[in-house]
Amino acid sequence: MATDSRLPLRRIKTYTSSQGYVYQYYFVGKRSALNNPNTTEYIFDVSSDRKITYAVSIFLPNQVLQQWASVHGRSLNDAEQYGAVKLRLLKAFDEIENVMASGRTMAMDGKTMEELLSGLGVE
Repeated sequence: MATDSRLPLRRIKTYTSSQGYVYQYYFVGKRSALNNPNTTEYIFDVSSDRKITYAVSIFLPNQVLQQWASVHGRSLNDAEQYGAVKLRLLKAFDEIENVMASGRTMAMDGKTMEELLSGLGVE
């Protein structure tokens, strides 16, 4: 069977949450949030049972990025923004018992951004 080189290759990652659930997820993409053009929506496809896959969106407001830049004297690059958003997703896996039912959308705030990036050593 031939593969279509035009289709993006998805890297499925696995994460075992502190609650014992094993999640599989991959990054779908990012876009301007439909309801707020001053926010970027990062979209992940997630499965906790390998049967049902559902989208989880993490919203990163431009205001949070500007706040971080004013405190640290520089802007975050794309990789650092993605790193913070991915860590927010993993934090949700640890904190929310049923992500499919009650964790499909979440927003990044300044405090969480600061905590997650400092954990990575990003200053």
